[in-house]
Amino acid sequence: QVQVVESGGGLVQAGGSLRLSCTISGLTFDDYAMGWFRQFPGEEREAISALSWSGRNTWYDDSVKGRFNISRDNPKNTLYLQMNSLKPEDTATYYCAAETEKYGGYYSFLIAEDKYWGQGTQVTVSS
Repeated sequence: QVQVVESGGGLVQAGGSLRLSCTISGLTFDDYAMGWFRQFPGEEREAISALSWSGRNTWYDDSVKGRFNISRDNPKNTLYLQMNSLKPEDTATYYCAAETEKYGGYYSFLIAEDKYWGQGTQVTVSS
């Protein structure tokens, strides 16, 4: 059974930084594309960053490009999202996800209908 667990959310002042972590168990972590989504209240979940299974290719939404960095530590089965220069509009619930098919690129991850999801972690940025 695949388990996806996010951590690292919290309250931070505008301009500050947070690092989100996502530990995924129950699959061969190295073989899967994965990424981060966020959801604002009353809105649909939106993709903000993705990483190919090899780790060589990344994608960022324009809203976070240049401020956020996605990375993975395969021996630790952990995906990270380093968030810098945070803005109040970054306030949302952040979700980690992994593709259910192996050896995908970031594009296949983004369009995949099936994903393994975490429960989300709240990030609040105060002005």
